Amino acid sequence: MSGATQSVALGRPRLHVRRTTSTNDRARELAIAGAPHGTLVTAAEQTAGRGRMGRSWTAPAGSSLLMSLVLRDAPAPLPLLAAVAVCDVAGPGVQVKWPNDIVVQDGEGLRKLAGILTEGRPQQGWAVLGIGLNVALRLEDLPSELGKTAATLGLPPSAIEPTLAGLLVALERRLATSVQATLAEWRKLDALRGREVFWSANGRHLSGRAGGIDETGRLVIVPAKGPCAALDAGEVVLWAELDKR
Repeated sequence: MSGATQSVALGRPRLHVRRTTSTNDRARELAIAGAPHGTLVTAAEQTAGRGRMGRSWTAPAGSSLLMSLVLRDAPAPLPLLAAVAVCDVAGPGVQVKWPNDIVVQDGEGLRKLAGILTEGRPQQGWAVLGIGLNVALRLEDLPSELGKTAATLGLPPSAIEPTLAGLLVALERRLATSVQATLAEWRKLDALRGREVFWSANGRHLSGRAGGIDETGRLVIVPAKGPCAALDAGEVVLWAELDKR
């Protein structure tokens, strides 16, 4: 990113709404209309929150930090950078499940604490970074199937705004950090490295041992036979979790 862009504080201007379909939808509209770098959209509730792979993001009103940022000329590994920033504020014990799910270990499985969704138009020089973080979520308020896989910081609703403030600072710091340093930090938080995983995308499948990420942020899988594969998209699950799906 350019020095001029980096000097602009994230979170200003800010649009906060009580209820919306998705903060990413609102932020994308603002980006197309020319909103400046750092524009922030937050909401107390989303009716159509989205995650990766077309999944929905469910959170009772007032329970989670729901935010989207308009970023101009953002660095390529934006999802990985954002994941490291979320871990900066979430505290010890959190990890990243490639590429950008923030998780905590629960026995053999992983519980999801936060999700990240990036969308944009690189040719127009903008991206929208959406983050959902379970700050004050009570797991008993979720449908039973979601409660088994979700995690929460377990803080009171009054902690959502301070968490937002801390996350904006962490994001600014990470945006000013070199790509190499970001990838190095990401590797320290890798929840999959060395574990047996199953990958799928567009009808293709691959299983093997997760070998970390390469210098561009692609997931490396080491199969039992054949060459290593470097993957830049798709879904990865632990073998231990396949029987739960």
